[in-house]
Amino acid sequence: MRRARTSVICGSLLLVASCGWGGGQDDGRSGRLPSAPAGVTAAAGSATSVHVMWNLATGDPEIAGYEVYRGGRKVKDVPGTEHMVDVTRLTPATAYVFTVRARAAGGDVGPPSRSVRATTPAATAADHRAPTRPEHPGGRVLGGRAVQLSWGRSTDDRRVASYDIHQGGSKIHSVGGGQTAAVITGLRPGTRYSFTVRARDAADNVSPPGEPVRLTTAPGPGDGRDTAPAAFRATTHTSDGAYSLDLSWVPPKTDGVITEYQIRLDGRAATSLVWGGTPPAGRASYSFYIGREAGITHRVRIRAKLPDGTWGGFSAERTVTTGATDRRD
Repeated sequence: MRRARTSVICGSLLLVASCGWGGGQDDGRSGRLPSAPAGVTAAAGSATSVHVMWNLATGDPEIAGYEVYRGGRKVKDVPGTEHMVDVTRLTPATAYVFTVRARAAGGDVGPPSRSVRATTPAATAADHRAPTRPEHPGGRVLGGRAVQLSWGRSTDDRRVASYDIHQGGSKIHSVGGGQTAAVITGLRPGTRYSFTVRARDAADNVSPPGEPVRLTTAPGPGDGRDTAPAAFRATTHTSDGAYSLDLSWVPPKTDGVITEYQIRLDGRAATSLVWGGTPPAGRASYSFYIGREAGITHRVRIRAKLPDGTWGGFSAERTVTTGATDRRD
């Protein structure tokens, strides 16, 4: 049987899904409204953005999402598994008030959280100089699902507006420019992490990253052995003489929303998928072009980028052959 001779061009696809919460009917589980979110904080990230965070709600009723308000106006809808958001397109040198409300699975919205305030710094004209990188970063493990990071202050010709915390290539947290420490939650037990910190000024100039801080969370349940997509399926179909690979899978269960996947075809990275809206809650699917020749065999598998910035495990590998058991449009 012939092996694949064609190559797939690497790229990324923005999959935009519609986002909407259900109607105002009760979910039938408790008849109670969600409680007001606790632990809400707000910190300016730049002259035009504020980072808002809160504690995830637990218990009954089930939380489907959060609504973030600026003053009396709703500005963000956030999935129920997330607990932070950047509010952008703000005005420099302006004070803002934010509140957060939880929405139940049945559509009922709870009372607002306590109000938190943040003031964006003034914009600086023609500021192209980035802050210095944070020095002497360090950290310690706080059990299986959290760590505490610390670093030395960066300097800037104007002032540092915020610090961004990255895990791998993903920004996972942000704090105000007056802070030199942060607690990172939602991690996996028994997992090795590498964190870096960058300083940002009001003009959105970003410093080089500080030295990486490598920490391993304590072992325990939820150590990542079940992070691979489940029930992975692969078939091909033909349209106008061209073959496409059709994939479907069930996303792994995590503490947050999965928005990015990597597909490996014949042992190498082929395509990166990034959802621009709310990802499917159940089975997900994706198709992409693989060539025009019949009788070519491909091996394929997929993995998810988890909310903590690490890659999960690979799915089971599937083998398909173009023209063998294809379905036609």
